[in-house]
Amino acid sequence: MNFQLTEEQKMIQQAARDFAITECLPGVIDRDEHQKFPKEQIEKLADLGFLGMMVPEEYGGAGLDTISYVLAMQEISKVDASVSVCMSVNNSLVCYGLEAFGTEAQKKKYLTPLAQGKKEGELYLGAFLLSEPEAGSDATSQRTTAEEKDDHYIINGVKNWITNGNSASVYLVIAQTHPEKGSRGINVFIVEKNWPGVKVGAKENKLGIRGSDTHSISFTDVKVPKENRIGEDGFGFKFAMKTLSGGRIGIASQALGLATGAMERSVAYSKERKAFGTEIMNHQIIQFKLADMATRINAARLLCFRAAWQKDHNEDYTESAAMAKVFASETAMWTTTEAVQIHGGYGYVKEYHVERMMRDAKITQIYEGTSEVQRIVISRSILK
Repeated sequence: MNFQLTEEQKMIQQAARDFAITECLPGVIDRDEHQKFPKEQIEKLADLGFLGMMVPEEYGGAGLDTISYVLAMQEISKVDASVSVCMSVNNSLVCYGLEAFGTEAQKKKYLTPLAQGKKEGELYLGAFLLSEPEAGSDATSQRTTAEEKDDHYIINGVKNWITNGNSASVYLVIAQTHPEKGSRGINVFIVEKNWPGVKVGAKENKLGIRGSDTHSISFTDVKVPKENRIGEDGFGFKFAMKTLSGGRIGIASQALGLATGAMERSVAYSKERKAFGTEIMNHQIIQFKLADMATRINAARLLCFRAAWQKDHNEDYTESAAMAKVFASETAMWTTTEAVQIHGGYGYVKEYHVERMMRDAKITQIYEGTSEVQRIVISRSILK
């Protein structure tokens, strides 16, 4: 087992680190405060090739491995999770879904500009539309319908909590075509945002990742050509589950980055802050907090790398991705909370960043499968 990064992986890691510090750190507090979508940062991510990292070069991607993606996600998440979640959705859910299951025509028309992050000079993002007002963790309870007509489908319904909701140009929409078949009657469709009947709702006012573009999307008699259905009839639920497994690696990496960033700030602060006549790093209670942070973060990192390695080697990574996500997200929540505690009163004010990291960390336990759902996935795997 080789724990050493390749030279290419080190270069990707350093490029992401430099980007995070020079492009994401300036203005991050203001973007969080005013819920500003980081369009400029996302456009520069596209220029770096970070919006289609694992997509083959023939479809406009960077052709990198999943380990490189984990490294880049971690570095960017250390600074701004609102930027990294946009990157995660475009890479892990949208581009992967199209690459793995799309037709050649779908790949040429949609995957190539999505991997490049631009089309005709304009930002071109994707969004993944699964959750509904009454279908979150229970993804089988889809109320959005896709009625089959002659050469098209008619989609009606509402989707909630959609990352990149207003900024995306393309949606991957999960909808029920044959209710009597349950999960086997669900399909997935490529829907363009500017088609008649598509409406973007108000931006959600969130606890964390406030710069992320989160909206509800409604569909009223939206006409979708049959060639925009991905996979065979009834493949939609399997598509969602297979795609979300890869997405969980991305969110685990985001959580890992949040935890790492919070620990790094805590270490730096402990060397500067004095209490009882000495720097607080000399107090054992602080040392033990930092030791526990480092231990949990390293364990989370190994879980992320394992899942990424299995994905790159075409092994079943369903269980390992779930383990990585549940452990990394809980590590992020614990570490950022402890980081606030180490900073004391300063941790509670925005300029020290850790309060934002704590707020951002919470969502990693919820989206792309809650911690409870991950435990269901894991238990089913070990009990089968």
